[in-house]
Amino acid sequence: MNQVIESVRSRYSKVAKQLAVIPTGQTIADAGCCQADGPDCGCSGSYSAEELKEIGLSDGISLGCGNPTILAQLVPGQVVLDLGSGAGLDVLLSAKRVGPGGHAYGVDMTDEMLDLARSNAEKSGATNATFLKGTIERVPLPDASVDVVISNCVINLAEDKGAVIREAFRVLRPGGLFAVADMVELESLDPTIRESLDSWAGCISGTIPIDEYRAALLDAGFADPDFQVHATESMPGVDGKIGSAYIRARRP
Repeated sequence: MNQVIESVRSRYSKVAKQLAVIPTGQTIADAGCCQADGPDCGCSGSYSAEELKEIGLSDGISLGCGNPTILAQLVPGQVVLDLGSGAGLDVLLSAKRVGPGGHAYGVDMTDEMLDLARSNAEKSGATNATFLKGTIERVPLPDASVDVVISNCVINLAEDKGAVIREAFRVLRPGGLFAVADMVELESLDPTIRESLDSWAGCISGTIPIDEYRAALLDAGFADPDFQVHATESMPGVDGKIGSAYIRARRP
């Protein structure tokens, strides 16, 4: 396993263990997951209390930078895939929205996160949610098998983002939607930050410029990529240089 993958796996294995024992009413930020001072603090506040109550979970288990289930505008009967599903929040919200006639899949490479997600699914009573072990560069689902691909602050963690985007295209049916929340680079980062594995695992140094992201989507075959930056990060060394973005594109 290369250094980047091991750094990401180790960080999120540790976070999963924290989440598994987090006290009621406390957030992951309170439990101290922000060791690298990155934007993955579970403080996105992008989920309404009402929708979280429906699945019996809290915003405290979110490690993302947005709410891709809103961006995707899911409807009953759809099949959804969440790339890097973590503790399962977006999968379980998706399962609720697509209803018993649809299905929501999550793919994650971290055993501890998969265990936590399956436990959360059991708590929520979801019967149309499945969590699969795998990487987002090699998704364990067949071609043209899903209607919507979502992801929440995960694609930036991959070394080969082109491979992730090509996999998203592969598993989508014609007309399918790619709808993700992710971190993007708005200005060039200092090389010392780029070289830091902690910064990579903290959703900072793995970010790429919007033009590069758009090119990867078009190269994979997607049409009409759209980017909406909705927040920028304020922290030493990266102040305003990276931001949270909602990204949408269609498979023709």
